[in-house]
Amino acid sequence: MKKKLLAMTIVMGSALTAMGQMTMEVNTKKLGAPIQSTMYGIFFEDINYAADGGLYGELVKNRSFEFPQSLMGWQAFGRVEVKNDGPFERCPHYVMLSAPGHNDRRTGLVNEGYFGIGVEKGEQYRFSVWAKAPQGVATLRIQLIDESSMDERQEFVEQELSITAGDWKKYSVVLTSPQTNKHAKLRIFLKGDNSVALEHISLFPVNTFKHRENGLRRDLAQALADLHPGIFRFPGGCIVEGVDLATRYQWKNSVGPVENRPLNQNRWEYTFDFRYFPDYYQSYGLGFFEFFQLAEDIGAEPLPVISCGLSCQFQNPDPTKPGVHVALDDLEPYIQDALDLVEFANGDVTTKWGKVRADMGHPAPFNLKFLAVGNEQWDYDEAHGGYGPVFTERLKKFSDALRKKYPDLKLIGTTGPNSEGWDFDLLQPRMKELKVDLYDEHYYRDEQWFLSHGLRYDSYDRKGPKVFAGEYACHGKGKKWNHYEAAILEAAHMTGFERNADIVHMTTPAPLFAHVDGWQWRPDQIWYDNTQMFKTVSYYVQQMYATNKGTNVLQLTMNKKPVANQEGQNGLFASAAFDSNTGEVIIKVANTSGSPQQLHFNLLGMKGDRIAETLTLSHDGMDDENSICKPELITPVKGATIVKEDKKSSVLTDELPAMSFRIYRIKK
Repeated sequence: MKKKLLAMTIVMGSALTAMGQMTMEVNTKKLGAPIQSTMYGIFFEDINYAADGGLYGELVKNRSFEFPQSLMGWQAFGRVEVKNDGPFERCPHYVMLSAPGHNDRRTGLVNEGYFGIGVEKGEQYRFSVWAKAPQGVATLRIQLIDESSMDERQEFVEQELSITAGDWKKYSVVLTSPQTNKHAKLRIFLKGDNSVALEHISLFPVNTFKHRENGLRRDLAQALADLHPGIFRFPGGCIVEGVDLATRYQWKNSVGPVENRPLNQNRWEYTFDFRYFPDYYQSYGLGFFEFFQLAEDIGAEPLPVISCGLSCQFQNPDPTKPGVHVALDDLEPYIQDALDLVEFANGDVTTKWGKVRADMGHPAPFNLKFLAVGNEQWDYDEAHGGYGPVFTERLKKFSDALRKKYPDLKLIGTTGPNSEGWDFDLLQPRMKELKVDLYDEHYYRDEQWFLSHGLRYDSYDRKGPKVFAGEYACHGKGKKWNHYEAAILEAAHMTGFERNADIVHMTTPAPLFAHVDGWQWRPDQIWYDNTQMFKTVSYYVQQMYATNKGTNVLQLTMNKKPVANQEGQNGLFASAAFDSNTGEVIIKVANTSGSPQQLHFNLLGMKGDRIAETLTLSHDGMDDENSICKPELITPVKGATIVKEDKKSSVLTDELPAMSFRIYRIKK
């Protein structure tokens, strides 16, 4: 036994002196509020190239030539003509390749992908295309190339593909890459004299997540599964609203055959001119069916967010401006979209939208339980425009219709874009008046806010709607990146979620994904380039909580007060839970001070010696972060310590490093 303890690098409680100990009591005898399975989750928005170029497995940019500039992302050479009478009604564009008329010339296309096309050695990639050859068999040479190569040939893999039909038909061929290359390109040569029409040119890894043809990049999707999220919020975020009604996210455009899903402009293309990406659009290849499917794959409850008929109020502050927001009397189509969405998710295969789901390969319902109406909308008071309840009057119309048809569906409202202030103060009581089941709070705040708001939820009205912290992150003052310090402060704040699990039922940090070459907003949970990825310290904080959630809150106090950086608590934040599935007490504690602290936990209701397993985030450099080059610079470390029996209870004594976060699991 002694050898085992030494191997686990146990910190002996007896080595600590009683001087300066921070003594806390954990009442293990009485179970508190249940902790919801949805407590810790994820939020997806197509920002930072999170969908196309990120989670969605497609490697070809502008595959259907539907960008406003039809050949954006493509380099065309020889005789290439863009036409718009193709086989797919909502994606009508295609290209016609014809012989150049001279033996030494070439006709073809090169696609640049998303900051290049990333391929890995030994992996297979499925090229597919809808095509027709009007004048006989046409042959294509399909290549992956490296234009910067110093080798004799640019192409490093090639396959020929014969187009044999005079009518539109789907063709495919598999390429096996002999090398890893982050910035390859796809090149298509027309071989011979016969013309060919090409539409929906696609390149996918064969080995996607769950091996689906229209699948997800497996390492990024697996990182989501490894978080063990309880709730999955999608598809936004601000893209739900759009900068106008035409560019709002319309879920019906994102389902059905992938070849016929229309392009949508992405508001993050032009929102920040200092991080401007003119080729940032939404292909809708990753659509609502795929979102529901992903939620099912990773064991999370799906939480779609729908437009309430208000476009982005930041960019359109006047709700009376014609064409920008939907008038109340014209809201019916938007409400019907919401009703149809529930039918798509849960309806029998004999219903209109249930059949659409079944035809896509999922006859069983997705068991949708939650629906959010609106994103960061708000009402106005007399001092701020005087326009009145523009959001809540729309929300009520949605609520009345949805509750009438689907009384068991839980509806989620919002308190706007701020954690406090006039708009929050206006909306919070109105959410109670409307009797929403939960309301969505958003806050991106600096270090001082997180340090001073540990008791945020302790004083909330227990009789009102439950809370969904739908977007939050610590934005370091003057340094908005994924540095270690911000992650520790997020961990500290999350003890308040757990302690108040009777009122806080869902939480999702934001944003989720970012491409290292195409980001516009940070901090983010997961970063990647075209072949690699890394998880931030914030990601590991979320994973630590989700995998050590527990089933019930336990009371944890210091001098009969919650531990949330109150006076005399020296920057400590702490919470406790019991896991009825494993019979363990789980203690979470963050030390946000600049010095190590000696901790003393009296475990009331427990007796005897035992081992406490630990999981710790600790690091010296406050501005350090993980990266593509050093993906595991900062990760949680497993360990153990001893719990000793005292006169009245078991006692855990330990030293917690400065600016660190630790979880203890103790068998009761």
